[in-house]
Amino acid sequence: MTAGKEWTDDGAVHEIHSLKRRAAKATRPVPIPPVLVRMLREHIRLFGVAPDGRLFRNAAGNYIDASAYGITWGRACEAALTLDEHALELAKRPYDLRHAGISFWLASGVDPAECARRAGQSIQVLFRYYAKFLADARNHANRLIEESMQRWEAPIGDAEGILAESWPGNAPEPLVRAGIPVGDIGSKGAFRLAT
Repeated sequence: MTAGKEWTDDGAVHEIHSLKRRAAKATRPVPIPPVLVRMLREHIRLFGVAPDGRLFRNAAGNYIDASAYGITWGRACEAALTLDEHALELAKRPYDLRHAGISFWLASGVDPAECARRAGQSIQVLFRYYAKFLADARNHANRLIEESMQRWEAPIGDAEGILAESWPGNAPEPLVRAGIPVGDIGSKGAFRLAT
């Protein structure tokens, strides 16, 4: 892990330590989808692992410098993101993938407690820092709202279409049979839905 010399106990750029606030030998199993398992296995088949088990290392087998990550990250963003996504400054740094991944789990409907466990965070931290807005989340939210509004406009249980007639043509009797409470509003023969 790259921490920066000013943040490590021995002044080294990289520091080997246990997971945050956990015992030295503690682990945190995180299931990954089969497609990612295949990608990791292919990477290991092609490149092997470092003696200490790290997947990614430089040509000399050492830690990869942050600047090298930055260069590769910039190239990947150019190849993968649209101009609009660049304008939004999505994925400015590799660590943003953690935010996007956890937000994706939440948007997929994964229980927040399980998301927090996998991320190694409390639920409070999860919602404060990691439930970030995904690029397509706004469109998805708009679709859900529009679908709900269309259900409001569609008559419920009105097989004959009688409730779709314009007012006052739909007299209260069919409304009451349909389970919709109504009230008489006067002598013009018009009725309103009761509140």
